[in-house]
Amino acid sequence: MPKILKLFLIAITFISIPHFVLADELLQEKEFFVDPSYDLQGREKTVAFLQRITDQLYFYIDKDWWNSLNLDNQKEVNAALSDLTREFENTIYPTLTQNYGSEWKLGIDGDARITILVHPMIEKASGYFNPADEYLRAQVAKSNQREMVYLNAENITNSLNKSFLAHEFTHLITFNQKDKTYGISEDVWLNEARAEYAPTLVGYDSLYQGSYLQKRVTGFLENPQDSITEWQGKIQDYGALNLFTQYLVDHYGKQILIDSLKSNKTGISSIDYALGKNGFKDDFSQIFTNWTIAVFSNDCKLGSKYCYLNENLKTLKITPFIYYLPVTGESTLSVGYLTKEWTGNWQKVIGGKESLKLEFTGSADTIFKVPYIVENTNGKSVNFLQLNSSQKGTIYITDEKIISLTIIPSVQKKISDFGDKETPYQFFWSATTENSAGNSELIQQLQETIKQLEAQIASLQAQIAALLGQSVGCQSFNNDLYYGMTNNLEVRCLQQFLKDQGSDIYSGGLVTGNFLSLTQTAVIRFQEKYASEILNPLNLEKGTGYFGSLSRQKANTLLHK
Repeated sequence: MPKILKLFLIAITFISIPHFVLADELLQEKEFFVDPSYDLQGREKTVAFLQRITDQLYFYIDKDWWNSLNLDNQKEVNAALSDLTREFENTIYPTLTQNYGSEWKLGIDGDARITILVHPMIEKASGYFNPADEYLRAQVAKSNQREMVYLNAENITNSLNKSFLAHEFTHLITFNQKDKTYGISEDVWLNEARAEYAPTLVGYDSLYQGSYLQKRVTGFLENPQDSITEWQGKIQDYGALNLFTQYLVDHYGKQILIDSLKSNKTGISSIDYALGKNGFKDDFSQIFTNWTIAVFSNDCKLGSKYCYLNENLKTLKITPFIYYLPVTGESTLSVGYLTKEWTGNWQKVIGGKESLKLEFTGSADTIFKVPYIVENTNGKSVNFLQLNSSQKGTIYITDEKIISLTIIPSVQKKISDFGDKETPYQFFWSATTENSAGNSELIQQLQETIKQLEAQIASLQAQIAALLGQSVGCQSFNNDLYYGMTNNLEVRCLQQFLKDQGSDIYSGGLVTGNFLSLTQTAVIRFQEKYASEILNPLNLEKGTGYFGSLSRQKANTLLHK
């Protein structure tokens, strides 16, 4: 449900005298500006008629859309609008204004009523709020000069439309509480967080099945590794932010959202202010870290802060990335990854009996927090990895009963000025097992057999690719490449590049498009050959096999020599 939260590039001063207009009349037609990025036809304007008036609302309906409906559909829309009007006046408006505060009254138009414009939008949009409407047209050319929100006509009979309206109305309140009162604009992510919690606040998520909350849980579980502060208006943005906000209110109360809104601070600083005002010692960083643990374990027995209290979220758990180590013999697993500020990452290692060593290295120019959970036959325990100034740390586990180790690293440095494209940061970890149990000679033979089979498969695939006439040529590497990728043209490009570096780098020389152990070994050799440019800046001594930004940079330099 994307929202318009634009930053104006000119300084706008509020005019204290409202722009008074005559009250609208039933069935009158009016031309409105709409956002072309959301409008189904990409229009900048539409003509709508006033279908309904109450003491608090004007309901305008897109004229062309209404005329496209048959009589039965029009009756259905009328019934939906009647229900929505009652919900707004009896539940949404009183609940949200009593908690978050009022919208601007009498507002830019001198009219106490709020305008709701229903027009057809693209499928992903349920509605939006445009702060430009809160200014005179002399200040913002495409202002509709009234307190208003927009709803998608295609969803107007959807049972979730009341939740959509509660969400959008919260943005209207936020404008008054922040922009109008203090002359500051709320961080987009926190503006959305309060709006995301609005359906729960008014009671619409009490019945979970088919609720707004269920919709957000589904979006979150599809891709939980999403930043809550980088805002692109995607489904995963709403999912992660909603679930974080649910946790925040669960453990610290709705007053945190309220007091942060009614303060002269914004974003993370306003949350920390509200926490202190309400007597809590935890800050935003600690709460976010605890939340990343809670959505993985969701077990109050593990710790009072490591679970949801909301009954509808008691069973919520994300699925981590899982890596396997042999339970006998010696082995090493290396993983490289990219992440952004305030993003949860869940990496689980299974195996490695008796002795497990995990080394973590994060980008040295930021701050990582790395809680980890050890599971053995007796249960689970939460610990926190201590990192040095270079963002390095090591975990040693000696436990013959160990089942798994899960690390949950996150970057937590930036606290303001978030945009829609935040800087990614790298982190690496390697897990090493040292185990005297088992037949190490047999294990080594099996590993050699696996490598031989991989080579045979790769050779056959290369022959097939040649028969199909697929060519390999590359000008540059623009994406990270890593173990496990298959049938990938950019991997084929990488393999050709490694082959061109000589047999001491890529002895197999196979160009298949499958990033398996032979390719990973070649990447490690390449990284270690140019360690001063690839590994040293990351404080690494050994190659990782992950073809990331520094590896790509060096490879691109060699390509264009």
